[in-house]
Amino acid sequence: MGQPSLLQACAAAVDYAYPWDRIVAAFKFEGDPGWARPLAGLLSQCETAEALRSAADWVLPVPLSDARLRMRGFQQTALLAQAWAGPQAQTRWLLRLRDTPPQAGLTRQARLRNLQGAMALEPAHAHRVRGQSLLLLDDVMTTGATLEAAAQVLWDAGARQVSAVVLARTPAPGS
Repeated sequence: MGQPSLLQACAAAVDYAYPWDRIVAAFKFEGDPGWARPLAGLLSQCETAEALRSAADWVLPVPLSDARLRMRGFQQTALLAQAWAGPQAQTRWLLRLRDTPPQAGLTRQARLRNLQGAMALEPAHAHRVRGQSLLLLDDVMTTGATLEAAAQVLWDAGARQVSAVVLARTPAPGS
């Protein structure tokens, strides 16, 4: 049995399957930031995601490392957060301190180890999360390890609540 989640709730707009897997790949890997608004519209159609956003003080996108940001040219989760949550999105509070090896193919435990110490709060904004209800936003969730690592940083800084919304969730094996 696994440990309890650090997320109080998590919603996904769609399964990471056809056609969404191809659209998300175009958004992330093919340098097409124009997908941010239509994908934000998809999030807006998800009642659970909208309820979580309405209950949150701030929406924090899961950040890329500097190396991945240079490679892609834009931070897809930040664009998605701005398009979906507007002024509620805080795109500079959560930082990725180091580049981590790709998570694909790793077990949940290996992913968690991979992410240890990889995220932090921007020191100038760290005090702003204390007592706040925060909503993490990511594009794709597989095991939840990235969201758990980000949530730990927020809990350690005194967040009141931490939940998450993802654009797409990898379906469980056999589903």
